[in-house]
Amino acid sequence: MAVTIYGIKNCDTMKKARAWLDERKIAYSFHDYKASGIDRTTLQGWARKAGWEKLLNRAGTTFRKLPDADKANIDEASAIDLMLAQPSMIKRPVTVVGEKLHVGFHSDDFARLFG
Repeated sequence: MAVTIYGIKNCDTMKKARAWLDERKIAYSFHDYKASGIDRTTLQGWARKAGWEKLLNRAGTTFRKLPDADKANIDEASAIDLMLAQPSMIKRPVTVVGEKLHVGFHSDDFARLFG
């Protein structure tokens, strides 16, 4: 089963997720948004599966630093535009396991996902 984990290399949550996978010897490929970017089609597909509200990292400093006008009245199209322009605004990690998609990291959720 193909496993891909998407995120940013130096993110603390990413480090926890990768350590969890490594400890359990679960093979995965890592896609770093900073190094490789992300495309609109992928984000739109994730938004359909998980919801754009779940993908958009509103708690991060990148989002919080946006002008209020950019944060107001966000819809799926504008959220995807923001995430394309600033991949740091994508909640991390996004984990794809076969046809399954999971956003975020909690060890209990990963245990269910990979159980």
